Amino acid sequence: MTKKRRKVVVNDLMQKNYTYELSEPIGRNFNPDFKPHLTPKQMLKLGIFGGKYMTDCQKEFPRDWFSGAKLCHERHVPEYNYFGVNASMPLSEWKKRGWIYHEDPRGWFQWYCRYYLGRRIGEEDLRQIKRWKAMRRHWVQVEKNCYPKDYNCRRKQRQALLNWAYDSRKI
Repeated sequence: MTKKRRKVVVNDLMQKNYTYELSEPIGRNFNPDFKPHLTPKQMLKLGIFGGKYMTDCQKEFPRDWFSGAKLCHERHVPEYNYFGVNASMPLSEWKKRGWIYHEDPRGWFQWYCRYYLGRRIGEEDLRQIKRWKAMRRHWVQVEKNCYPKDYNCRRKQRQALLNWAYDSRKI
């Protein structure tokens, strides 16, 4: 028996008529090396990327992901982040460094949302998981330099970890 694949058609400010297939159940069957602490819904509710991220593409994702999300369509608001600081680089910098995959023009979090939904794209999944794993070094730095639960210690690193689905509130 073959799995029924669902197609998703994207029409937002950054992509027109982009189509992808969901081959896995939502939130399941992740690569064994990829164990994010947070779901996209949890991340949006906590506050990531200054609230500016994905404000025009809510139709692509489950409506409940955006319930209680801290979003601002007009501008990046660092105070919307869980740790109240800017821990992001502009998209132009991500492009300059070659970190943006053409199918996910908004970057890692867009890839993660689509992966969480069930999209699988082989080599790109492996590349993004490798990037996610590299963020572990920030976890270790916070552990080594901060007292447990001292959320004022290394707030930018803690926010960056949240932006990558690591729950830095546990450190």
